[in-house]
Amino acid sequence: MSLPLIHVCGLVAYDGVDYHGFQLQRDSPTIQGALEGALTSITQASVRVTGAGRTDAGVHANGQVVAAHVPWRHAVEDLQRAWNAALPAAIAVRRLQAAPPGFHPRFSAVARTYRYTVVQALTATRSAPRRSPLTDRFALYVVDPLDIGAMNRAAALLVGEHDFATFGRPPAGTNSVRTVMSAVWERADSSLAHLDDYPGRRLVFTIRANAFLLHMVRNVVGALLEVGRGITTPTDVYNALQACDRRRSAPPVPPQGLVLEKIEYPAELGLQLDA
Repeated sequence: MSLPLIHVCGLVAYDGVDYHGFQLQRDSPTIQGALEGALTSITQASVRVTGAGRTDAGVHANGQVVAAHVPWRHAVEDLQRAWNAALPAAIAVRRLQAAPPGFHPRFSAVARTYRYTVVQALTATRSAPRRSPLTDRFALYVVDPLDIGAMNRAAALLVGEHDFATFGRPPAGTNSVRTVMSAVWERADSSLAHLDDYPGRRLVFTIRANAFLLHMVRNVVGALLEVGRGITTPTDVYNALQACDRRRSAPPVPPQGLVLEKIEYPAELGLQLDA
């Protein structure tokens, strides 16, 4: 006798350094593959997991949202406990609930928030350490002086509806127009900056938009850091944006500083998946 299928959605966090992104790949470990493998091990059935965003290799998540139809006769809380017990330590299902009718993690979303963390050396001299073993897994360490004011002036020029073809490519089709609701650099407060004495201060870039292009956030951060270093100006970033030319983008920053922080959905869905 087959088990009933329940449609569930959940909030997932993961350390993505050792994974080749979220999306399933045949010969490489991925977050989707680990989530599906864990469900298979506890249900003895093939279960497909759908995610809200295809994070790149090495990118982390605090608020990835997933959904799946799972053969299960017990409570949703029991499924969450069993799922977490079968997952590797780098992945955790933070919350799980019954999904509302018609829910899709990606297509039902109305906004997404990413953050990127930079650790800046306190003293930009030749004697400053060139790497930071305690932060390199989750941040980009830089020894250059950074003008956070200039970076924020450039970031503000990205807010609004624009064609972001310079900074990424669409995951499907050709539409590269996206709406950025906010984009700002902040110095991390003391609750986050527990390593401020060594190796440096933490700067966090937070960007919220209706959707993102592939590699868009990493390319944008790369462009803003060039402004911070004095290589380019905020006007240069705006002109590059208007050009809609991938050749005008700065190189992308490494993935380990990037976190998918939050996915937002319409209130009427009644989801309890806040990060």
